[in-house]
Amino acid sequence: MTKNFLEIDNVTFTASAQNKVSNVSLTIENQGDIICLLGPSGIGKTTILRTIAGLVKINSGKIVLKNKLLSSKDIHVEPEDRNISMAFQDNSLFPHYNVLENIKFGAERNKKKKKGLNINEIIKFLHIDHVVDKFPHQISSGEAQRASLARSLLSNPDLLLLDEPLSNVDQSFKEEIQVKLKQILTEQKITTIIVTHDSYEAFYLGTKCGIILDQQLKQFDDPYNVYHFPNSVEVVNFLNRGILIPAKVTGENSLENADLGTITGDFIKHYPKGSEVQLLLQPEDLEHDDQSNLKLEVVDRKFRGTNFIYTLKTMSNKLIPVFVHSHHIHQHEVDEKFGIKRPINIDHIVCF
Repeated sequence: MTKNFLEIDNVTFTASAQNKVSNVSLTIENQGDIICLLGPSGIGKTTILRTIAGLVKINSGKIVLKNKLLSSKDIHVEPEDRNISMAFQDNSLFPHYNVLENIKFGAERNKKKKKGLNINEIIKFLHIDHVVDKFPHQISSGEAQRASLARSLLSNPDLLLLDEPLSNVDQSFKEEIQVKLKQILTEQKITTIIVTHDSYEAFYLGTKCGIILDQQLKQFDDPYNVYHFPNSVEVVNFLNRGILIPAKVTGENSLENADLGTITGDFIKHYPKGSEVQLLLQPEDLEHDDQSNLKLEVVDRKFRGTNFIYTLKTMSNKLIPVFVHSHHIHQHEVDEKFGIKRPINIDHIVCF
């Protein structure tokens, strides 16, 4: 039927009239790929996972996993026959089992598919070794979430579905878990779809990322392309990683902005000379230069550890973000002037 590991063809995922994602088509080409779905709360991301798991039926299109038709208008394979494991955002542990028994349930579910996953190692890396003898009502929501993740990993599914798997994890060891989780998923070739609201998490974990907005899958691409080459203003606004400023195309590789002057670079999409466009400026597109004669006012400064993000106000009151490495010796305060290096060249120019 298909050479892809998973194929979703023209499926509308519906929880209610307001909560649905229409006419979705996407593929996971290879076993072990990790797909991350991003979108605001209530948009229907969880409904997508529930439908793939078999908990919700579809009225059109089809879902095919490993050449097996799971869902269509006329066919619905029951959840227990799909070998798909889902870790819900909310506590889905068995209340009458303690944490260790819950986790072992996952390991026992698919003993024939040995993949070398060690229960004790997974318990340790998820920081739940201190609660294994407790029952679900005796642990925090974050601990329950991680126990559910451990159970799902150990069930050795053909497809793993994770709904906001680290939303309740303390920031102090969230990155540590992300690194180890990605390592396990990659080494064990566990094909995974992750729903998350955290774009940094999606860009790190995902082989591909899907952006869901306005009841549609707006973009589905490599994380690099989603970030650097967003395909719509809606995606730009959702990711909130830059600003759109007005500009006029002045040549094959140049445009003009009233505040910044001439900007050169390679256009992602061709625009005729004279076109009025909205230019995407991301924090890393402009360079700082104390000696520049183009000075803008600092209105905010965010410290990110490895870098600062300065927010600058132009003469026309546009607010522009600029990335500066934190080791830069001269830190600028609010209300000070901040130089922008000229000539301005952006490797890839994205306009709308």
